[in-house]
This record gives sequence, C-alpha cells and structure tokens, in this order.
Amino acid sequence: MKISNTPNTSSAITGFILLGFPCPREGQILLFVLFSAVYLLTLMGNGSIICAVRWDQRLHTPMYILLANFSFLEIWYVTSTVPNMLANFLSDTKLISFSGCFLQFYFFFSLGSTECFFLAIMAFDRYLAICRPLHYPTLMTGRLCANLIISCWVFGFLWFLIPIIIISQMSFCGSGIIDHFLCDPGPLLALTCEKFPVIELVFSTLSPLPLIIPFLFIMGSYALVLRAVLKVPSAAGRKKAFSTCGSHLAVVSLFYGSVLVMYGSPTSEHEAGMQKIVTLFYSVVTPLLNPVIYSLRNKDMKKALQKFFRL
Repeated sequence: MKISNTPNTSSAITGFILLGFPCPREGQILLFVLFSAVYLLTLMGNGSIICAVRWDQRLHTPMYILLANFSFLEIWYVTSTVPNMLANFLSDTKLISFSGCFLQFYFFFSLGSTECFFLAIMAFDRYLAICRPLHYPTLMTGRLCANLIISCWVFGFLWFLIPIIIISQMSFCGSGIIDHFLCDPGPLLALTCEKFPVIELVFSTLSPLPLIIPFLFIMGSYALVLRAVLKVPSAAGRKKAFSTCGSHLAVVSLFYGSVLVMYGSPTSEHEAGMQKIVTLFYSVVTPLLNPVIYSLRNKDMKKALQKFFRL
C-alpha cells in the first residue's frame, strides 16, 4: 500500500488494510477452513434449489421462480465478501486495492439492496396467493413475475451507484486500516482527508431506504395476509395458509433482525467486534441457512430436491 506525502491528492491512499479477525496464525488457518466449508455449503445449498426449480416442472410457478432467483442472488451476495475474506486469512499483509475495495463496497451494498427488494416481492406474491387466490393466476402472470425480478436487480444496482462513485473520488489519508473484514462505509469515511458533511448526509439518508421501504411493504403485506387468514373458518385452512408463509417469514426475520441491529442505530454505538459479528451473520450465515429453511418447511421443494439428488 502506498501513502503519498500530499494527502490532498486523490492518490493519497492506493489501498487499504482489512484487519478482519485478528488472531494467531493457527487461528487464521482454522477460520479459513471453517469459512471455506460455509462458503461451499452455501453454494451447494442455493445451487441445489436453482437446479430443483429448473428441472422440476411442478415448480415452474411464480413462487418458486422467485425463490430460484433469490438463491441465485444469495450466491453472489456471499461471493462479494467471502473469497476475499478467505484470501486475507492466509495473507500476511491483508491488503485490498483501492479499486477492489470500492468494487466490493458497491457489489455488497447493491446485492444487499436487491435482496431487500426480492424479499418484498416474495411477500407480495404470498399476499396475492392468500388474499386473492381466485385471481392469483391472472394477476401474478409470468410477465409480471419477470418484470418484478428485473426491477429488483435494476433498482438494487442503481441505488448506490452515484453515492459510491462520489465517495471513491474523495481523498483518503492516514493508516488506511479498516477494522472490518469488508469495505464498510463507516470506516472508509473515517479515513477521508477532509470531511464532507453533505456527502455523508446523502449517503446516510440513502442507505436505510432500501431497508426501510421494503420492510414496511413486507409488514403491510403480512398484516393483510394475517387479516385474511384469521377469517378462514377451519383450523386446518388457517394452518395451511400460514405454512405457505412460514419459510419466507423465517428468512425475513433472520435477515432484517440482524440488519436492523447493525444499521438501526448509529454506527458509533457498536464496537468493531460487534459490527463484524452482526455483518457476518446477515452476509454469510443467513445465505447458508436460507436453503435449509426453504427445503425443510416446503414439501414440494423437499420432493424436488430428493428427485434432483437421485439423478
């Protein structure tokens, strides 16, 4: 990493040091093995869901098409952080280039935003299926499903594009040390040579919106679902209706529970260690658990996966 003697130039820092999880060499190797296994299991789990939906004609419905796209998203979400983290476990310098840092920054937040949008349209799909069952086939058409999927990816990747380009043009000084396992905006902005309150305000305003807006939409959808389910006269009918939402609600709870802990209050209130643990949970552990949740709680998915693994 190079640090120039003229901090006001854009090349004041040409790279950053990601501290990750500081521990002895043996501990770094153990973490490498652990997270390598987690990464491979995540790829296998989400990849299996994609293949099961692709090859089982019974799963060619909007609900499972959305799930397959969500699994595809999860693969890229975990890939935006874990490979670099694995490389750092075996590295003595733990360097990441300036461009590499901002690419990770962009893809991590863009994929995270896209995940929030996907969770929202999956809740919308459940709302239509339960509250408008007779009109569901005509409302949730293949064309609407495709448009919703495309919109999630487009909005997710456009949301942070301009703010991140602006931040990348700022000058960075000092040690260049980021006490995290990824390029997070808080530590990055702390390394700028000059403070730009307007830019920080814009970023702090834009950042929560892809979390808050889909979350409110999800809560609204499930409030309507709950109202509709409570009107079902039979207990068996209510149980069946709730079972179709159980997996999605579990995934929403896992993701939003950890994200809201991380970003629901000022960053300064969290110690660096807690930031890493919470970020690790929603960016690495949740993508690992999602295939398990969807396969255990869904009979059709169970059958499709069993069929797929017998091929």
